[in-house]
Amino acid sequence: MSSKAETKRLALTPGEPAGIGPDLCVALAQQPQAVELVAVCDPDLLETRAKVLGLPLALEPFDPAEPPSPTAPGVLRVDAAARLATPGIPGELNPGNASYVLETLNAACAGCLNGRWEAMITAPVHKGVINDAGLAFSGHTEFLAQRCAQLTASDRAEPAPESLIEPVMEPVMLLSAPGLRVALATTHLPLSQVPNAITAPRLEHIIRVLTAGLQESFGIPRPRILVCGLNPHAGEGGHLGHEEQEVIIPLLERLRAEGLNLAGPMPADTAFVPPQLERADAVLAMYHDQGLPVLKHLGFGQAVNVTLGLPIVRTSVDHGTALDLAGSGRADAGSLRAAIALAAEIVTKMD
Repeated sequence: MSSKAETKRLALTPGEPAGIGPDLCVALAQQPQAVELVAVCDPDLLETRAKVLGLPLALEPFDPAEPPSPTAPGVLRVDAAARLATPGIPGELNPGNASYVLETLNAACAGCLNGRWEAMITAPVHKGVINDAGLAFSGHTEFLAQRCAQLTASDRAEPAPESLIEPVMEPVMLLSAPGLRVALATTHLPLSQVPNAITAPRLEHIIRVLTAGLQESFGIPRPRILVCGLNPHAGEGGHLGHEEQEVIIPLLERLRAEGLNLAGPMPADTAFVPPQLERADAVLAMYHDQGLPVLKHLGFGQAVNVTLGLPIVRTSVDHGTALDLAGSGRADAGSLRAAIALAAEIVTKMD
């Protein structure tokens, strides 16, 4: 176990209060952790969920003045940065708690930027109920990019008007499972909007962020990235689409001339075969459901979502809120455990 001087202090947001996020936090607290986990949430939520699950849990108020120390079994430190509007009932979504969910993310993000925590780990949120509450939200990745930009701008001597604030940089979603890493060129977009989003500037930015992230967060000096085509058979020489010939191929050739280690564009149906993956440090998929079904088939429950390109370290689980499992005691904490371990590994590499 780490000494106090080496202990990493990490923020943990339980996500949707009606989902399995609180269950996973309570379950993880039953075992000792080599890091100091600080749950950023309403303590009543965890206390109530622990009773529903029949698990012992002692909650300690987080004191940032105290040096970080490993988390003891049966104990969880809590930063009560937000309070539920109504009690979180397992399996019962309530739009009234949507603002609370975003407040926990705001607090964890701000704490990472100001050095209170070294990384944040997020349990799943429910995008639908947040939007039903009238709050625009397309996902953790996009929300945190915008929030980091706003918080960074507010620290300037003359902050820009909020309407003019843009994300510090467009983040890159990377999912990592044993034996496979998949990054996404587009994230939460309707499929009909994907082709217009595959532009040379966007792809260049994503490839550069992905390359830097693999170097800095995973310690790979010269990462080899396998780039998928957008169309079946990577466009079949222009017979099944022109994005490869007009955008992807010219960009990859230019970046390869700079020394980036890029393969492709490859047809997605052959990119994920073992001989190709053995020689790749990551696969760049053009859209969400091109790459993530393969990764989740290989490593569901062990995969971790890592957001590259933010000024903070953020990891997350590879699954959703699983409302039907909330409060049942049957939720698997494997992905959250892996997300915590990877966050600690990343911040250690960055020391």
